[in-house]
Amino acid sequence: MKPFRYFVRVRYQDCDSQHVVFNARYGDYLDLAITEFLSATMPDRNPVANQFEIQVKKQTIEWSAPARFNDVLEISTFVSRMGNSSFDVRFEMRVAGKPEIIVTGDAVYVHVEDDAGRWKSTTIPDGPKQQLLAGATGRIVDHAGYFPIIVP
Repeated sequence: MKPFRYFVRVRYQDCDSQHVVFNARYGDYLDLAITEFLSATMPDRNPVANQFEIQVKKQTIEWSAPARFNDVLEISTFVSRMGNSSFDVRFEMRVAGKPEIIVTGDAVYVHVEDDAGRWKSTTIPDGPKQQLLAGATGRIVDHAGYFPIIVP
């Protein structure tokens, strides 16, 4: 079974003078992917109502090939480690339809709650923990308009 996948198209403004995606934009793509991953894994979550809030503690990105204007990026997203109050997410980015991973990202997210206007880490409840580990396997969110082309 394939992991959750998010599709996004590279916009002109995402590219630098070398005509490839500017390095800082990859963090934006990962942020979009985790947002859609959370929506798919926790469909009843209401982030506006502070339901299951997270903050990034650490993020690393490794490039092996560039993405270019108008490429459709496929970002596979899954939980790679579950802790008490934090969890790690792995992101694997490909140009849609191609097998090669061009970018990998790893992020540590901390579950936080609002404590009188100050966010502090707290234990991840069992329900959300199980939803995150299940990971919306096989689900796809397509913001690129890539489908109805069939993805292998």
